[in-house]
Amino acid sequence: MARRAPSGTPATVALTAAGVAFTQHPYEHDPAAPSYGLEAAEVLGQPPEQVFKTLLVDTGAGLAVGIVPVAGQLDLKAMAAALGVKKVTMADPAAAERSTGYVVGGISPVGQKRALPTVLDETAALFDVVYVSGGRRGLDLGLSPADLLRVTGGTLADIAR
Repeated sequence: MARRAPSGTPATVALTAAGVAFTQHPYEHDPAAPSYGLEAAEVLGQPPEQVFKTLLVDTGAGLAVGIVPVAGQLDLKAMAAALGVKKVTMADPAAAERSTGYVVGGISPVGQKRALPTVLDETAALFDVVYVSGGRRGLDLGLSPADLLRVTGGTLADIAR
């Protein structure tokens, strides 16, 4: 009998394979929404400080992932310092999509095609559960910040403003 591939997004498959407890929160994405992240926070009924967006930066030597609250912005200088590089710039959206295997607005920090250096904003530690994209627009996942750091190999730093 042939084995069926696990269903779900690469993020949910990776979390399941890692034995991480998580919750799925699908919603109807509105293409007219001005902000994917703020839309998710509103639909989920969660404070925007607890819902995080995944942003990719270019270090000059490759890409890296910054995870910050949807209510804030990524501080590029702080991100560079957290990565130990001179400076970073926002990654080209097409390069981010190629590297992660996800589309902009649905980039999950989990289950990317290639493991990238990852930094989670330190405010995540204030919550038992944080919400991140599940790998497509209209799907967020809830999990503990500790598990998010574990499955991404990430570090915690002050990278939001």
